[in-house]
Amino acid sequence: MAVRTRAVALIGLILATLCAALGPTSPAAAHAVVVSTTPQRDEVLGYAPREVLVTFSEPIAAVPGRVQVLAPDGKRINVGDPEVRDATMRIALRASDRPLGTYLVSYRVISADSHPIAGSFTFAAGAPSATPPLPADTGAESPAGVLVPVAKYLGYLGLLLAVGPPLLTATMWPRRRSRRGATVMALIGLTLVAAATVGTWIGQAAQVVGAPVGQLSPADLRAVADTDIGLVLAVRLALVALAAALLPAVTRGTAGRGRTAALVAVGVAGLLTWPLGGHPVASPVPPVSIVLTTVHIAGVTIWLGGLLVLTVFLLRGTHERVLARILPAWSRWATLAVAWLVTAGMVQAAIELGRPSALLGSTYGRLLLAKAALLAGVLVVAAWQRRLVRRQVAGHRPRWVARAAGVELAATAVVLALTAVLVQTPPGRTAGTAADGVTREGVAQSLTTDLFTLQFDIYPAVAGTANSLHAYVYTPQAKELPVAEWTVTAALPEAGIEPITVDVIALEPHHGSAEIHFPVAGDWQLRISARTSEIDRSTATTTVIIR
Repeated sequence: MAVRTRAVALIGLILATLCAALGPTSPAAAHAVVVSTTPQRDEVLGYAPREVLVTFSEPIAAVPGRVQVLAPDGKRINVGDPEVRDATMRIALRASDRPLGTYLVSYRVISADSHPIAGSFTFAAGAPSATPPLPADTGAESPAGVLVPVAKYLGYLGLLLAVGPPLLTATMWPRRRSRRGATVMALIGLTLVAAATVGTWIGQAAQVVGAPVGQLSPADLRAVADTDIGLVLAVRLALVALAAALLPAVTRGTAGRGRTAALVAVGVAGLLTWPLGGHPVASPVPPVSIVLTTVHIAGVTIWLGGLLVLTVFLLRGTHERVLARILPAWSRWATLAVAWLVTAGMVQAAIELGRPSALLGSTYGRLLLAKAALLAGVLVVAAWQRRLVRRQVAGHRPRWVARAAGVELAATAVVLALTAVLVQTPPGRTAGTAADGVTREGVAQSLTTDLFTLQFDIYPAVAGTANSLHAYVYTPQAKELPVAEWTVTAALPEAGIEPITVDVIALEPHHGSAEIHFPVAGDWQLRISARTSEIDRSTATTTVIIR
């Protein structure tokens, strides 16, 4: 009963910190970022382009049917499927009938590290539309909600529970102590890993489709199997099943060397699936990052998994002379595992940060610092434990060792939560690489009437000074439309200013220019009327902000 109580208390303490990983994720939490677009975000072109280019920070794959370009009239204008080469996606637009105004580009793609990315941006041909097309609501939060961070956390916790028992039972378990509890713990760990893998699969489907988990169809779930991450998750599930078949004999001490070696091989292969579904795949040196991350995870699971088993099952109830043999052996294992995880973690952190400034200048770097600070505290406690072991005091003071181990496990629970968040955060090497938008001074708009498309710009759109007004008229097919007569007025009703008539000079048949004065700042009502024939006249009305 005492063992069960300690196990429940420790595992409950670890699970209590799970809330730290449950913050809602957003599209910004994806790992690839847009580094450039052609046209640029918010750019105003003098023509309607024939294609759109979007370049990401790492190779991507387009989600079928989820990349589109909407014309100013809200109709889809892209043709065929987008063409993807490495990190650049090319979206072809139809060759004719590309109207003037604001275009909306929206996309949903899968990055090389398996994370779905959704976003949108606009550009304009001639001048921005007064009412631009709106993007589909991608939501401020991830479609999967908290499912993905919960799955990440439970997966790491499952690794600790699954690795510790076979490690200690195969190497240093006392003959007279029952192995049943260790076997149950290991099987619970494998169950958590399997459940976390299934949760990751469902969360991946929700993020790819862009729909809440409750709205997913069987086809959405099956589609994940055709992706790289789907293959990795399927292999992980198969390895968990194989480990579950091999593990009981190992923990009971009845397995031969062949079965034990097979379990070790399955375990190493299972650990490899974590970096294959995360940041390391898209790092500047993928093979190196995959090996480093595998070594880092192995070090953590051996150290903390073994410590958890030692604390729950062996520190109390084991004779002092037996502990005096077990603890030095365990101390050597733990020291080696810590050396692995620290060395591999530091090298991998340097790769993912890319530059020293990202340590403080990126969310990834700040999370990494927090994780390192907590881990440093844990290592201080672990060093004190090792000192007790070297002085041969630990065997006589099991309560001291148990309390220190409890502190280690409690702090590590927070480290696991930070890790669950960290693996969903864009690496520091991508910080500051996002594509910048084009900034504009003045006001520019594109307005549509039943007769024509009117584009105008006012510069610098400041009260108390002379402002230049240029207006252009086009047919719905974006061809120049001559204007026989212009009429322009500006009014500010909220300040009691009645319409002011503005004299317009025709610089070209379709182009009118004027100098306009706004006496005070405010939201001015602008009316531009154009007569294109003896009987055809139309008026466009809008509001412009004058500073």
